[in-house]
Amino acid sequence: MQKLFKGLKVVELASVLAGPSVGLFFSELGAEVLKVENPNSGGDVTRSWKLASEDQKHPFSAYYSSVNWGKKSVFWNLKKEKDFEELKMAISAADVLLVNFKAGDVEKLGLDYESVKQLKSDIIYGSISGFGESKRIAYDVVLQAESGFLFMTGEAGGKPVKMPVALIDLLAAHQLKEGILLAMLQQEKKKQAVKVSVSLFDAAIAALANQATNWLMGNHIPQAMGSLHPNIAPYGECFVSADNKQIVLAVGNDKQFKALCKLLKLEQITKDDRYKNNQARVNNRHLLAEILSGKIIKWKRDDLLSQLIEHNVPAGAIRNMKEVFELPEAQERLLEETKEGELLKTVRGNAFKIEVG
Repeated sequence: MQKLFKGLKVVELASVLAGPSVGLFFSELGAEVLKVENPNSGGDVTRSWKLASEDQKHPFSAYYSSVNWGKKSVFWNLKKEKDFEELKMAISAADVLLVNFKAGDVEKLGLDYESVKQLKSDIIYGSISGFGESKRIAYDVVLQAESGFLFMTGEAGGKPVKMPVALIDLLAAHQLKEGILLAMLQQEKKKQAVKVSVSLFDAAIAALANQATNWLMGNHIPQAMGSLHPNIAPYGECFVSADNKQIVLAVGNDKQFKALCKLLKLEQITKDDRYKNNQARVNNRHLLAEILSGKIIKWKRDDLLSQLIEHNVPAGAIRNMKEVFELPEAQERLLEETKEGELLKTVRGNAFKIEVG
């Protein structure tokens, strides 16, 4: 990818996932990102978030590796005058400052927006919080709960199940990146300081999309239903194949449903009132799933998937991480570097491609 931000200087006073994801965005695009870590806590807390299988003597975890590629890390104790002066010098030379302190802490350190503007009059100040001005500590699963996501996940009648990545953190990071890019456009008109702030809670609410409007427009409280879609069927139904592998269907319209039924030799059910249109299929989705399951179990997964793709029926193989990274498309997404004497591996955070000229 082109180094579109070559020459841009970013200071990252952020830890865990949301703020560092923004730093990674700029790092991948050629910016010089200085990550400031607290030596008193052993640096970014995620350095120690290791799986039981990881080398406990390794200087950083696989989790830390996910969003800290291409950055220069320094360990500065901001309560020490010498280290704080180093930080102020770095900020005065920077274009962007990223912070994710909880409310109140940033003022105590003298790193609030008004103070930072005195160091750099045209700084872009990017701030991530959990609950806005609240001092409440926020981790991703707390936001998943408070924003309604956790209520909707898991199987019907079962316990809530958190999403397996810190999705709210990543959503907030995307919101902040977009805001910073808009600030850069604004600075093309007038070079002045700009503050861009986002809370994890606001980012989560913004991402509720159709589930929010199901309530706001339809007075329907979305319920946990596993991988199923409340408005479409068969969409999200998972099936086991003859070789004991899993596949998921995502049929979005009647044409796709008819193509699926033709492939599975189930043409007769397309004329059945219980399945002839999407609303009927939603109302009878469990009966439909039983019928489909009886046919899909006779196929090997990859053979069936190949035929579904050929017949324009949306479907996907349910892959584990090993299987995902055996795909050539996933291999192209890898990033590696040597950091602190150890190999760091991660995946590109930027999925877009840009062609200039």
